[in-house]
Amino acid sequence: MFTGIVTDIGRVLELEQRGDLRARIGTGYDVAGVDIGASIACNGVCLTVIALGREPQNWFDVQISAETVGATNVGGWVVGKRLNLERALKVGDELGGHIVSGHVDGVAEVVGLRDEGDSTRVTFRAPEQLARFIAPKGSVALDGTSLTVNEVSGRDFGINFIPHTKTATTWGEVAVGDLINIEIDTMARYVARLREYD
Repeated sequence: MFTGIVTDIGRVLELEQRGDLRARIGTGYDVAGVDIGASIACNGVCLTVIALGREPQNWFDVQISAETVGATNVGGWVVGKRLNLERALKVGDELGGHIVSGHVDGVAEVVGLRDEGDSTRVTFRAPEQLARFIAPKGSVALDGTSLTVNEVSGRDFGINFIPHTKTATTWGEVAVGDLINIEIDTMARYVARLREYD
């Protein structure tokens, strides 16, 4: 489990198709404190560490199944791409965002950008099957970042990014047309399921 609070910006160092896709990700994490088998959310995708190293910089390898590539934006990763990273939640850690599983539900598209003071309002278009789970003032995880929804209109929803978020994550680089991993709030999923029985 994760909180959607990004703790490092990694970079894709290598990509290799070996049956599954294997990615090497450079990180600021001290890999001496990362175990083989640990879970790290990479742009919101929970991935398992299968190898670690320190040269020429700290890095970890992950193996990504074809199913995960098809359900997320991983298919668009290229060498040099920057990724939002978060290590798995430990008992006693502060829950600063919301509960995030790292199981991406689909891909949203960035359809609008506008500056509002020092912040940036970004409009996203959700897949049809996920739109009903997104509500104003509700939570959503986008590329692994816990965010609050400002407004909703049909499949489109807006989120305001403050300067801190734009510098502490990859959101300062967002552009219209970008495809973004989306994980809906678990509570929204259960509420929708319960309403089916009303």
